[in-house]
Amino acid sequence: MTRKRLTQIFPWILPVRQKQRKIFFYLRMTMDKNTYARRQSPKLLSEEIFRERMLMLNESSGYDLRYQYNKIHNLKLAAAKVHGLFIKPGETFSLCLAIKDADKETPYRDGLSLVDGEIRGEYGGGLCQLSNLLYWLFLHTPLTVTERHGHETESIPPVNPDEPAGIDATIAEGWLDLKVKNNTSHTYQLSVTFDGNYIEGAILCDSRKCGDYRIYNRFCEYVRRNGVIYQEADVTREWISCFSGKRVIKTLYKNSCIIDYPLPENITVRESENADTGKETFRRQTEKNSEADSVAEKEGY
Repeated sequence: MTRKRLTQIFPWILPVRQKQRKIFFYLRMTMDKNTYARRQSPKLLSEEIFRERMLMLNESSGYDLRYQYNKIHNLKLAAAKVHGLFIKPGETFSLCLAIKDADKETPYRDGLSLVDGEIRGEYGGGLCQLSNLLYWLFLHTPLTVTERHGHETESIPPVNPDEPAGIDATIAEGWLDLKVKNNTSHTYQLSVTFDGNYIEGAILCDSRKCGDYRIYNRFCEYVRRNGVIYQEADVTREWISCFSGKRVIKTLYKNSCIIDYPLPENITVRESENADTGKETFRRQTEKNSEADSVAEKEGY
């Protein structure tokens, strides 16, 4: 049985804990010797490196669509702080820092978030769709990802079941961030716009791209351990030179998350032979970052 956190026993402590975490969260950034990207411009760089669009309404979520429209409101507020932002050579981009005051003038609305293992409406919910989009853009560039956190539990089926597994990124201000560093000699710029129910992101550069990236899973399987289903996949990236056609393939990381929604009938679930190991993995996974869950991971539902 998982031990309860102090903030679960005494909920009135949580706002104090949140404020404390946020203060130290940003204080560490002033002391970590990174130069953070802050300059925005409505004038966009001419060379487009990669572009993607995502549907913001997930009608298969099973939850009130009101939260979906609230999410769109929240995404537009946050995107205004990201659109046109430069990431110059040597600079680090922090999503939490970039959108820190996005709700200063116009408040966020309640969107769907995962809190203590339950999906419910929370202030500012849904911002992880922005972090998911940006992370997907970053994977198609030579920028170096220095911090990324995958969702520990997937509670709602993906809008596009054909997309690679394990390419999500969650944020929780004060706990979890999405960061990339520009170790190249070129300047990059972010663009985030909206078209009806779609959010569209692009990453631009001051120089033509020299290669294209393809992100895929070499393997992806589902494993049941002690009644809990896990999705386990690798995330592999292939770079193809625009000039010579040379290919470089690298497995970036292995991703594991709990699947908390009914899988389609055509999905095979392998039964784990080591139930004890699976039970321990599940215990560690549910306890890891549990305090971050309590302040509502702003997940992209």
